[in-house]
Amino acid sequence: MNDHYLKKLDRVTAILTQLQSKPIVRAQDLAEKFEVSVRTIYRDVKTLENAGIPIVGEAGSGYSLMDGYKLPPVMFTKEEVLSFITAEKLMQKFSHESLGNHYKTAMEKLRSVLRNSDKNLIQNIENQIDIFDYSPKSDDSIKNVIPIILESIAEKKQLSIEYQSVGAQVSNRTIEAIGIFYEFTYWYIMAFCTLRKDFRQFRVDRILKISKTEISFSQEYGKINDHRRIASKTTTKVKLLVDKKIMGYLINSKSYYGLIEEKETDQGIEMTFETEWIDEGFPRWLITFADYATILEPELLKTKMKNLITKIAKDFK
Repeated sequence: MNDHYLKKLDRVTAILTQLQSKPIVRAQDLAEKFEVSVRTIYRDVKTLENAGIPIVGEAGSGYSLMDGYKLPPVMFTKEEVLSFITAEKLMQKFSHESLGNHYKTAMEKLRSVLRNSDKNLIQNIENQIDIFDYSPKSDDSIKNVIPIILESIAEKKQLSIEYQSVGAQVSNRTIEAIGIFYEFTYWYIMAFCTLRKDFRQFRVDRILKISKTEISFSQEYGKINDHRRIASKTTTKVKLLVDKKIMGYLINSKSYYGLIEEKETDQGIEMTFETEWIDEGFPRWLITFADYATILEPELLKTKMKNLITKIAKDFK
């Protein structure tokens, strides 16, 4: 069998896997995924149909497997099995506790369909992989908080939450969840807040109570990343002059704190931010490299830094 037919066999098998895992699959998406023409995908789908696979749909609309049709369990390659082990280790360290048990049972089901040789592979290698996590775990008061949030997103139902702010103030909110994300050791909900009539992000560990309501919402909010930077329209412009030699240490955090411009000067790197966290988050981040930075503006930030440093000095007397 020549290389052309081997590639086609791999691609057709992969298309079948896509059909098993999704309710509908577009030819254009498959063509982009496998880097072939749409016409080639049409021929691959025809190959599956000729092999007796009942595919519903047609060119231009999308394809799916006939409802109720079952296929034998998918066989995994050695590389895929090894990736599962690594993913399991990552989930153990970084997943939210409300997802941990669900992932554990899912992995048990996956292991049950593996070949004996792959099961032996897992047994031999799983103790040789570890993830060292030094991040503190948040203490959530609600056991299944993330599954509740994800259900509300899937069903487009509003959520009722009791939320505690950073200043320990408690408020009741009705929100329309857009998505969840993990950043800097915490899980967040991105949502439209019906009280503020605006987009907000809520830290999951600060939710004291949560319930899914029967109130539906029809608004299409798009992808979560479309809203990350507009969650709050109240921003403060900040300018810093930073020593060039520490710029490498800020690569992973500067965008998070609202970096909009970076300019090299003879004195250092002039960084301009539009930050939403001038009161708390930005000063605490800046203090980690304050001896290598000069605040150019605003004066408000200088005052907040002085107050924070004074408090820290007082606490360590």
